[in-house]
Amino acid sequence: MKKIFYTLILLLPFQSQAQLNQDKYSPLDYAWQNVGNEGFSDALVSSVSLAFSPTGQPYVAYMDGAHSSKATVMKFDGTNWLSVGNAGFSAATANATCLAFSPSGQPYVAYDDYGNSDKVTVMKFDGTSWVNVGNAGFSAGEADWISLAFSLAGEPYVAYVDLANSYKATVMKFNGTNWVNVGNAGFSVGEANCTSLAFNPNDDQPYVAFADGTIGGGKASVMKYNGMNWTYVGNSGFSAGWTYFVNLAFNTSGQPFVAYQDYQVSASVMKFDGTNWVNVGNADFSAGHADYISLALSPTGQPCVAYEDYENEYRATVMEFDGTNWVNVGNAGFSTGEVWFTSLAFNPSGQPYVAYTDFSNSQKATVKYYNAPAGVHELAPLQVSIYPNPATDKIAIEISGNPKQSSLSIVNIEGQQLLTRQITEPQTQIDISNLPSGVYFVRVISERTVEVGKIIKE
Repeated sequence: MKKIFYTLILLLPFQSQAQLNQDKYSPLDYAWQNVGNEGFSDALVSSVSLAFSPTGQPYVAYMDGAHSSKATVMKFDGTNWLSVGNAGFSAATANATCLAFSPSGQPYVAYDDYGNSDKVTVMKFDGTSWVNVGNAGFSAGEADWISLAFSLAGEPYVAYVDLANSYKATVMKFNGTNWVNVGNAGFSVGEANCTSLAFNPNDDQPYVAFADGTIGGGKASVMKYNGMNWTYVGNSGFSAGWTYFVNLAFNTSGQPFVAYQDYQVSASVMKFDGTNWVNVGNADFSAGHADYISLALSPTGQPCVAYEDYENEYRATVMEFDGTNWVNVGNAGFSTGEVWFTSLAFNPSGQPYVAYTDFSNSQKATVKYYNAPAGVHELAPLQVSIYPNPATDKIAIEISGNPKQSSLSIVNIEGQQLLTRQITEPQTQIDISNLPSGVYFVRVISERTVEVGKIIKE
């Protein structure tokens, strides 16, 4: 019997010139609106982190002043913001909170754990309670600028500034039992700051962007793990000057983008063209000083940044690159008052959301979204089924929709890509008889989406 396999759809950015032209609109025609009430948290918050569940619900994690500065996660149910599990669920003060969802849809939070000597702790919500992932405080020493991301195989990774290794960058992953180093601990050449972790969707390799203390007082560098070593992507220290608030993100073609506050304290974005890091539009495109810069790519592949805008009374501003210029999304400085800890993310239909600490509401949490016109940035994901599952010799992948420019890959639980195939027909058969028995992940990449699921080889 045919079995629908892909219940999880990960909507990731792509870039199509035709789509970009079709999606242009006047950013002043639509307004930023509240998601629920402004200032919905119980008290002041910091280290705000916004993410969407696979079903499209916005979640925020933060250090919660109402609960002894412990970690709290809330979600919006369509009407109200509700706590996910207990508020203040961490054992002690949680700083540098970072929220991400596993491919199976579980929320995870990584943070600097004051109760464990400021080491890294990761917790997940099991449907009832928040539980530790491995040991609490698993890093070798104190950690800062913690960044959490998942491989396509579903393993959680964290990157951080490692005080036990001379403030260099370290990445660790949870192998199902323990947290282990990915390559050498402290792999950066010198001190690192503002570490940001992301996975290339094409090869599932982890990349880390950071302000590189060995070069120009902290120019931007990006390194990737190739399975053996951490190596630079392009030149080290590729930015014009020192950087801060470094953010890393990928489009679906596997092209990395880096946003940062540059040495002139303005916002800048660069991308890697396969050989060099090049500016996306003008460098220093913000009107003035930009703090708490957060980068996200829209479903149409447009890089967007949110930040605290000094030129607009320290309020929130979002800008996007329209293919030629950086333009404001809605009004610049659209928040009611001053903001800190801006965090930007797109919902599956392509609307930008921004979470932040809201000084006009006693430094509580506020989330706003941009009410774009109907039909803009909407996606039509493929309908994918696979059968049989479990399988022994062959599997069939059936796609409802247009399979053109789609590709398929099979990845083992260690993240190694074992097979790739272009998809041009509605049904494709794959021979898996040579694969050892076990669990594998199938990834289907189209122009618009990346769809990931699990199969069992008997």
